[in-house]
Amino acid sequence: MRGNAMAVSSIIDVLIIGGGPTGSTLAIDLKRRGLTVRIVDKAAGSFEGSRAKGVQARTQEVLQDLGALEDVQNGGGPYPLLGLHLGPLTIPWRMMAHSAPTADVPFPNILLIPQFRTDKALHDRLESLGGRVEYLTALERLEQDETGVTATLSREGVLETVRARYLVGADGGGSSVRIGLGIAFAGSTHEEDRMIIVDATTTGLSHNRWHVWPGGGGKFIGACPLPNSELFQWMIRLPEGETPELELEAVNRRIQKRIKDRRVKLHDIQWKSVFRPNIRLAERYGKGRVFLAGDAAHVHPPAGAQGLNTGVQDAYNLGWKLGQVLAGADPQLIDSYEAERRPIAAAVLALATRKFDGIAKSDPASIKRGKDESQLAVTYREAQPPAPGADQTRTLQVGDRAPDAELVGPDGKIRLFDQFVGPQFTAIAWGPSAVSALVRLDWPSRGAGLKRIAIDTRVGAGFDMHLADPGRTFFKAYGVTGDTLFLIRPDGYVAQIACRDIDAKMKSAVARFGPPTGSAAA
Repeated sequence: MRGNAMAVSSIIDVLIIGGGPTGSTLAIDLKRRGLTVRIVDKAAGSFEGSRAKGVQARTQEVLQDLGALEDVQNGGGPYPLLGLHLGPLTIPWRMMAHSAPTADVPFPNILLIPQFRTDKALHDRLESLGGRVEYLTALERLEQDETGVTATLSREGVLETVRARYLVGADGGGSSVRIGLGIAFAGSTHEEDRMIIVDATTTGLSHNRWHVWPGGGGKFIGACPLPNSELFQWMIRLPEGETPELELEAVNRRIQKRIKDRRVKLHDIQWKSVFRPNIRLAERYGKGRVFLAGDAAHVHPPAGAQGLNTGVQDAYNLGWKLGQVLAGADPQLIDSYEAERRPIAAAVLALATRKFDGIAKSDPASIKRGKDESQLAVTYREAQPPAPGADQTRTLQVGDRAPDAELVGPDGKIRLFDQFVGPQFTAIAWGPSAVSALVRLDWPSRGAGLKRIAIDTRVGAGFDMHLADPGRTFFKAYGVTGDTLFLIRPDGYVAQIACRDIDAKMKSAVARFGPPTGSAAA
C-alpha cells in the first residue's frame, strides 16, 4: 500500500519512538519481561558517530543487569590522562582518579567508548531477545484515550496504524512525541557557542593521551583517542560568528593554524557535526499513556558525560514500572517515574552546565571528573512520600541505590549484584525473624517475580539462595544492626526496609509495587 493507504496492526504493550541508547535500553528491559514491544526510528540506520562516549559507573551496573556490559567493556577502555599542550610544553593532567573495585562498587571508573559501539552492544542484546529497531519508520501523529495510544507510522510512503497500551518518546531533543503532546521544553540553545566534532583517523598523536590545546576565551581544540581504533574524536570550539567548514582539508587547516604541529594530520573523516549547546528540561515527563525519556526529556551540554547515562537510567526506571502496571499494579506507580527522574535530570543539567561554563573560562576544575558524575549517589529518597512505616539502617534509606557485596554461595565466592540480574524484585533477609517473615511473604503470581535470599543463615525453606558474609561486606554496606528484611526494586534501588513489624511493612510494599495477590489476581 502506498500514499494514504494504511495497514492496521494488532495491539501491542509498548511502542517506543527512537532507537538510540535510551529507547534500546527500554526495549531490552520490556522484552525480557515478556511484553510485546516495537521500537522504531526515522533514521536510515544506527548512529555512526562517537558523540556520547562516557559510560558512567552506575550505567555499567545497569548494563550488567541487562546483559550488555561485556560487549560494552570489550568495545571500550579506560580514560587516558590529559595532555595539556602549552606552547612547547605538554603537561600531563589526570582528569579523574582511577579507583579499584570495592565490595559495594564493582565498576568504579568511567568507561571510554564511542557511542556507535554502545548502540551496537544494545542492539545486539535486543536482537538476542527477539527484537530489533525498525529504521526509516517515522511517527506521523498520535492520539490517546483511557485504554491506549493510536500512533500513525510511515515507512517509504506506507502508513500504518499501531495501537499500543503505552507509548514512549525516546526520539531526541527535537522529539516529535514531546512536540505532539504540547509539552514545554524550557531552557536555552547557545547558537553563538558552537563546536565542530569530527571522528577521523589521525597520525602524529599518541593514543595514550586525551590531547587538549587551550585557547583564549575557551576556544580550545581537543583530540580524544577512541579505544581499539585509529580514530580520534576532535572537538574544535568556534569563534562567535565564524562559518564552520567541515571538509577534511578545511579541518586540517584549522587545526594546524592552532596547534602548529605538521606531524599531526587527519585522514578519513568518518563522522562530523556542528554542535550547539542545548540546556533544556521538559516541563513534564509525559501525559496520559505517553512518556518521554532521554534527550526527549532533557538535553545537556557536552561536559561530564551525563546525557546518555541519564537517558539509559530513565529507561531503566520506567521499564519495570510499565511492566508492573501492565500486569495489574496500581497505575499510580508510573507517576513515580517523573517524580523520581525529573529532579535527577535537573541536578545533572546544573552539574554539566557548571562544567561547560568552566571550560569556557579555562578553569582546570571543570575538566575534573569525580563521584558527582558517576551517578552512584543518585537517590530517590525525596522523590515521593516514603514507604509507609519504612525503617532505615545505618547506611540505607528507602530510595537509595542498593550496594553490591562480596559473599559466598554454595559454589564459592559470588557478588550480590549477580543475584540482582534479571527482571525480578529481590528480597534479602538478615536475621531469623526476617527470614521467617520472608518465608511467609505472599508475592503476586503476575508481573515481576521475587528472588528470596537469606544472608548468614541456613534456616528457612523456599529460598532461592543462602549466602554467607564472612568478610562482613553486606553487613557494612547495608548497615544492619538487627534482624532486617530488604526489598530491592528491579532497577536496583531499595523499595522497603523492615526491621520491626516486618510482615505488615512488606505486605504494604507488595500492595504498592505489585498486582493484587491471591484470588484477586486471577
